[in-house]
Amino acid sequence: MGIIFTIISNYFGVKMPVYVKDSVDQFMSESSFNTLEDVIILSVKLGGIYMLLSLLKGFFLFLMRQTIIVMSRLIEFDLKNEIFKQYQILDTGFYKRNSTGDLMNRISEDVSQVRMYLGPGVMYSINLVVLFFMVIFQMIQISPMLTLYVLIPLPIMSFLIYKVSTQMNLLSGKVQKEQSNLSTIAQEAFSGIRVIKAYNREKDTWSGFADSSMNYKSRMMKLVLVNSLFMPTMLFLIGLSTLLAIYLGGLMVYKHEITLGGIVAFIFFVNNLTWPFASIGWVTSIIQRAAASQKRITEFMKIQPEVVSTSYEPFVFKGSVEFSNVSFTYDNTGIEALKNLNFKVEKGETLAVIGKTGSGKSSIISLLMRQFDPTDGEIKIDHQDLKKINLETYRNNVGIVPQDVFLFSDSISNNLKFGALDEEIEERDLIEYTTQAHVYHNIKEFPDQFETILGERGVNLSGGQKQRLSIARALIRNPKLLLLDDCLSAVDTETEEIILRNLSKNEKERTTIIVSHRISTVRNASRIIVLDKGEIVESGKHTELIKLNGIYAEMYLKQLADETP
Repeated sequence: MGIIFTIISNYFGVKMPVYVKDSVDQFMSESSFNTLEDVIILSVKLGGIYMLLSLLKGFFLFLMRQTIIVMSRLIEFDLKNEIFKQYQILDTGFYKRNSTGDLMNRISEDVSQVRMYLGPGVMYSINLVVLFFMVIFQMIQISPMLTLYVLIPLPIMSFLIYKVSTQMNLLSGKVQKEQSNLSTIAQEAFSGIRVIKAYNREKDTWSGFADSSMNYKSRMMKLVLVNSLFMPTMLFLIGLSTLLAIYLGGLMVYKHEITLGGIVAFIFFVNNLTWPFASIGWVTSIIQRAAASQKRITEFMKIQPEVVSTSYEPFVFKGSVEFSNVSFTYDNTGIEALKNLNFKVEKGETLAVIGKTGSGKSSIISLLMRQFDPTDGEIKIDHQDLKKINLETYRNNVGIVPQDVFLFSDSISNNLKFGALDEEIEERDLIEYTTQAHVYHNIKEFPDQFETILGERGVNLSGGQKQRLSIARALIRNPKLLLLDDCLSAVDTETEEIILRNLSKNEKERTTIIVSHRISTVRNASRIIVLDKGEIVESGKHTELIKLNGIYAEMYLKQLADETP
């Protein structure tokens, strides 16, 4: 439809100069009129027809833009949705291998470049082809020789504009890069303002921003200079074609090879061809960028997640978790996090995992959430291989409190409800679970209580408050498998004791796995396993492990000494 509307719009556009030619020739003919009244009637008639042609051209031009540009926006809509859906499908390993900036660029800048090609790029290309053949046909009808002379500057104009556009694209890329750097410096300064002030580094931070700002200004000035050459170059070559039409056309009129109306029509035709030819360089640049962007999008869309759900059968967790000879190595680093791990935990039991930093504790949680699959061995959930269980319904049975707490820039209530499976969560439910997490007394002190809006990543909360909100978010879904990944590191031992006591009230109804480096967090667990370099080196209850006088006992005595005033 867009192509059809382009043809119709250009048909009326090309007919306008032809009509002007005939009108001028008719005015120049002495036999066309005898009185002033004849001139006025003819003028009104010619003006009315010209206005009608203009309206028809404009109407179909509007339809052309509505079809092609709207189509490109719809494709942009589809692309962004497909890319975001792909982001949701891909596993954790993919995100460890790719930077956030690159991921954001695919869904924003790359999609925009493709849209520019599918919209303006396609529209101007079709318009150029249609208009070129229509105009050349009409110009040849008037004078083939004058047509040849007038068209000489147009290819030169296209080439020069292409070179200018290429330089502009190069400089634009540098400007955008420096702008990103400016934004990064500003964002880090805002996020880390407390650290900057604490270390008295305001001058250094300002110096870094000032240098980046100066680079941005310098590159922007170069871009402005090149951009300023664009219109003068185009206007000069348009004027050259117009001068050729007038000068050579005048000579041909003198020789009676063309009429005066023909010269006027040629001036119109030259101006009609100006922008389509000028757009060649711009469109070529768009095509180059769009091709590169589409290649990146296509490559990204072909990526398959390494972790996929192979079953669509509903799954209800009954309480059994078992690691059978499980080993795991991170692909991106080659680090062997777990080696031949074996343990089992049943419903109503609490398994605690403790060890030094880098011993592989959090890797157990990642494997249980099936963010990764084990390199060797098997994870069994209710005596079934985790790989053969419906991943979506399995995760609905799990409540997890990660080591790195993430809170959305939203209200406290919406952050809590994010963990709920049931949308009908009332305030009394929020009170109940935040009380269990021992954070309700803090929320009550806020002026807006549960409707308090959190800053980015919960910046207006303390570390302990963020951890406790994260615990409440996990509890709100009544999980049958509760995973706590070192989530009490930012709270004092008294608060920790209250939270653990509250959690123990419902421990018979679920399976709990606690990962921690603090003895106080794990001492009351049904069973404790001690990890060292990815291997279980000790296992048992708190009292049993103390008697072994090994790593656990060493950690216990050291932490006890640290707590003793």
